[in-house]
Amino acid sequence: MAGHSKFKNIMHRKGAQDKKRSNLFSKLSREITVAAKMGMPDPDMNPRLRLAVNAAKSQSMPKDNIQRAIDKASAADAENYEEVRYEGYGPGGSAIIVEALTDNRNRTATAVRTAFSKNGGNLGTEGSVQHGFERLGFIFYPAEAGDEEKVLEAAMEAGAEDISSSEDGHEIWTAADDLHQVAGDLEKALGEAETVKLAWKPNLTVEMDEKGAGTLLKLIDALEEDDDVQTVWGNYDISDEVMEKVGA
Repeated sequence: MAGHSKFKNIMHRKGAQDKKRSNLFSKLSREITVAAKMGMPDPDMNPRLRLAVNAAKSQSMPKDNIQRAIDKASAADAENYEEVRYEGYGPGGSAIIVEALTDNRNRTATAVRTAFSKNGGNLGTEGSVQHGFERLGFIFYPAEAGDEEKVLEAAMEAGAEDISSSEDGHEIWTAADDLHQVAGDLEKALGEAETVKLAWKPNLTVEMDEKGAGTLLKLIDALEEDDDVQTVWGNYDISDEVMEKVGA
């Protein structure tokens, strides 16, 4: 899996390790609340909120939970979350970007730094690895959405920049500013996507051996288990063979 370019693999791993549904729903709720607070509380008028709501729906989050998270944005006692990005290095020279929503920067920074140091990594300074990634929109459709030709035609028509298809499904990349519009057009042609989100796509990937991959996956798990961490991106490439050996 190439640092989230073979996105389905990492999403599958995340789904498997996020057995604690309450933990996953908490992260999704936090993103919905922040998105609603930053713009209109109507998903049709607020692209970021629409993406957050769609992500919650794709994880079978109940409608009542979604609405409560939206309502929480206008509550007098609502927590004030801020977006924080951390950058660092994992095993084997891999580069990692961590996105968090937090109401306590010190707590989150300490937790992220600890996860890196205990799992073969080093937390870097802001901007230390970002230059090796592009900020793009990412849309994923499972293989059942259609054959490669059908999805390619729909993606090109919608204005997508790049698409790759495999037996796992279809990965569609867009300019960051075009994500909402492209996702909307694709939904009309192909139905609702499984994943729609802003992503950090690596320009180059680092191939991981068995030892490095095992430590790296522990680092990713440690980061994703933290309530404040929303997403973890990397430039690593782990082959299916190595994945099997490390039991992921």
